[in-house]
This record gives sequence, C-alpha cells and structure tokens, in this order.
Amino acid sequence: MQATTIKHALTALGVAMTFTFASHASAMTRDEYKAAEDRVEAEYKADKQRCDGLAGNAKDVCQSEAKGKEKVAKAELEAQYKPGAKATAKVAEAKADAAYDTAKQKCDALAGNTKDVCMKDAKAAHVAAMADAKRS
Repeated sequence: MQATTIKHALTALGVAMTFTFASHASAMTRDEYKAAEDRVEAEYKADKQRCDGLAGNAKDVCQSEAKGKEKVAKAELEAQYKPGAKATAKVAEAKADAAYDTAKQKCDALAGNTKDVCMKDAKAAHVAAMADAKRS
C-alpha cells in the first residue's frame, strides 16, 4: 500500500512540474530568462521559509520538495532559453531526481521492512524515470 502511495505521489509531482512552465514553448530573450530566474530563486526561498515551521521528517520532506521544485524549474527555464532535445532530457532527469530525493525523505519516516520496501520502490521508480529521460 505504501509503495502505491509513493508511486502516485511521484507521478503527481511529475505531472505538476510538467505544467509549471509548459505554456512558454518558444525561446526566451536574455532579459526574460534573467527575470524568470529571479522568480525561481524567490519562489525557492519562500518555499524553504515555509518549511521552517516544521520539524523532523516533515521538515526534511518539505525542504526536499522545495529544492526539487527549484531544480526542475531551473531545468525547465534553461530548456525554454535554449530549447532542444538535450535540454528536454535534462528536465526529465531533474524531475526524476527531485521525485527520488523526496521519496527517500518520505521513506525515512518509516522503519524496518516497510522502509526497505519503500526505498526499493523509490529507487525502481527513479531508475525507470531516468531510463525514460534518456529515451526522450
């Protein structure tokens, strides 16, 4: 049951991040890029600050989600600025890494065999996502 929940969370995270910058398909100017980069950094700081009120594993998960969101946003921004297959693959890899890092943090809240299964499921999902990223 836990593995299914994590897989759904990873899928939802990937879908949400896909639509974050999907509306901007054309290449950007340098000024647009810089402005968007500043927004990404400001959003990351705000997300990280929201984590300060949490403690323990919940804080770790929150920080992992914030960092992952930032990495994906930066990869998507770079893909908009310099479109191409390589940039698209980097976005997919950033999404896979972000989802994996967050899943590992969520698994840390578990113990024993449940934690082991959770970690294996997270690793398997990451390996599959990275393979998909390399194919695209």
